[in-house]
Amino acid sequence: GGLNPHAGENGLFGEEELRHICPAVEEARKKEGIDVGGPFPPDTVFMRAFDGEFDGVVSMLHDHGFVALKSRNFHRCVNITVGLPIIRTSVGHGTAYDLAATGTASAESLLEAMRTACTMAQRKRAGVIGTQ
Repeated sequence: GGLNPHAGENGLFGEEELRHICPAVEEARKKEGIDVGGPFPPDTVFMRAFDGEFDGVVSMLHDHGFVALKSRNFHRCVNITVGLPIIRTSVGHGTAYDLAATGTASAESLLEAMRTACTMAQRKRAGVIGTQ
């Protein structure tokens, strides 16, 4: 997804897409051979992803991604940090200190983050995905 509204509208709403994001997308496509597109407007990119148009979405801002994911399925959101030499996943919500020791917290997001990390590790061992 883009950084600015409507992915910048060719500089009308910000130049980050033109100066930084578009060149990075092109480099990923041409030099790295990654099947990548965009940047796409952040307000519609997830609708397209949920319809099956994309395998994944990279969000420029934390809330661009999590608003869409939490609206879709709050308890199954997983945060995946890319670009590290290790696999790193975390729950898709905050610390929820207000729920501590109340007996009302759900472990579903934690379990989903652990499942995702295990799946990624299995695929890495099989040579299907890599880190860094």
